[in-house]
Amino acid sequence: MMASIHRMARWSALLGGALLTLLTLLVVLSVIGRSLSGMGLGPVPGDYELVEVGVGIAIFFFMPWCYLQGGHATVDLLYSFMSNGLQRFIRLLSDVLMLAVWLLLTWRLWEGLMDKLTNQETTFILQIPLWWGFAVCMIGAILGCITYFGHILMQLGLVQDDESLHASGPIGH
Repeated sequence: MMASIHRMARWSALLGGALLTLLTLLVVLSVIGRSLSGMGLGPVPGDYELVEVGVGIAIFFFMPWCYLQGGHATVDLLYSFMSNGLQRFIRLLSDVLMLAVWLLLTWRLWEGLMDKLTNQETTFILQIPLWWGFAVCMIGAILGCITYFGHILMQLGLVQDDESLHASGPIGH
């Protein structure tokens, strides 16, 4: 189970990275177009809209992999002096709380998706339906929920972890 979660999270992060690369190229083309406006060129129409949606999607796609690699910020001032049992409890409690946050975030994202779909709101310049961005972000949000849930099951000993999956170290602090 954890191997599948790792694969999904890694591919999700790679897609997020590819998207950010494309957005970077879009911004570069738009800036070049603006600087050469005297020669008949101009900015890419809707560049702000595309960057706004794209960065939101990329963030949702990066978060599960960041978590699995222990990339979230931690405060270890007192943590390192605690017993192993207390450290395990704190990791489990923080993961349960983060799963609750992810579930809340996913629920509210779903509500936003339904609102944008019902009202048929679009972006100003390109007239792209706003619900499209929400729908793609839902993929990352659901993957985030699965990632935290899987790790909680692993901490409780209900699923096995494969240490060979960790590129930069074990999950946790």
